[in-house]
Amino acid sequence: MSTANYFVHETAVVDSGCEIGAGTKIWHFTHVLSNSKIGERCVIGQNVCIGPSVRIGNGCKIQNNVSVYPGVTLEDDVFCGPSMVFTNVLTPRAHIERKDEFAPTHVERGATIGANATIVCGTRIGRFAMIGAGAVVTKDVPPFALVVGNPARRLGWVSETGERLGTDLVCPRTKTRYRETDGRLERIA
Repeated sequence: MSTANYFVHETAVVDSGCEIGAGTKIWHFTHVLSNSKIGERCVIGQNVCIGPSVRIGNGCKIQNNVSVYPGVTLEDDVFCGPSMVFTNVLTPRAHIERKDEFAPTHVERGATIGANATIVCGTRIGRFAMIGAGAVVTKDVPPFALVVGNPARRLGWVSETGERLGTDLVCPRTKTRYRETDGRLERIA
């Protein structure tokens, strides 16, 4: 199925009540469940499951084998690496249904989540943060933070373009300057 505004591969399924923005591409064996909203210019890889009732911003890229559950919100320009995982309850058991316990997870604009990372539900990932491949995020991540490991810990800072910042807090790519105050980073020029 394809339209002039977006593309859905013939093996993908989009349930009723979904909204898909212009320029978005949805690839092989992906399922977008009812009432989900995907913004403009997104790329949704193979074997992705979204929803139901999930909100994904503009310009997001979700790589292969990712599930975006109810309660997860992706703002604009979020990158989800292949096989990364969002959890939806803190204490899952197969024999106990806990759908009423889904904890919200919010990923702010421009954040990157590396391959095979796990994001424990109820956390917030700040704008332009970078989660290293394989990291396990168990608590909120501040904007511009670079976190790695299990549990994830801050290794340093990154710029809006994803460049690692040195002690001068100047982006080597754009020369944008940042300032650290009370364990948080902000852009100053």
